[in-house]
Amino acid sequence: MAGKRQAEDQAWFGREIEASKFRDVRLRKRFGMVLERLWKGMGQTIPLACQDWANTKAAYRFLDNERVNEQDILSGHFQATAERFSVTKGPVLVLHDTTAFLYEREHPELVGYASSSITAETRRGLAKPCAQCGVPLIFVQISG
Repeated sequence: MAGKRQAEDQAWFGREIEASKFRDVRLRKRFGMVLERLWKGMGQTIPLACQDWANTKAAYRFLDNERVNEQDILSGHFQATAERFSVTKGPVLVLHDTTAFLYEREHPELVGYASSSITAETRRGLAKPCAQCGVPLIFVQISG
């Protein structure tokens, strides 16, 4: 059973990574390595998920790379999710965990605009409202 699950996980990684749009194939390869480590260490901090200093440093370098942005990281997931929805017949249940992500973005619609949020800084007149954005985490096909 574990072998089947591992094969399914690898197929999922492959689809998500293949659809991602990085400017360099090396970045896509590194993204795949980081994604797999974070998947295996789900719920852990990056250092615990990466298990050693070299892999931890590589993950942080990837996330801090000027040529990598949020859209690059999410592009494969958005594409793969759209493909899963397009081939699904019947109702689809979209589940999420009610976590709100706050992004200061010029174009919040790029990650799924939900609403505006007023922060403590906004109330003191120090900043403008932030766009509140998020994406569904899971979708489930309901079969009859």
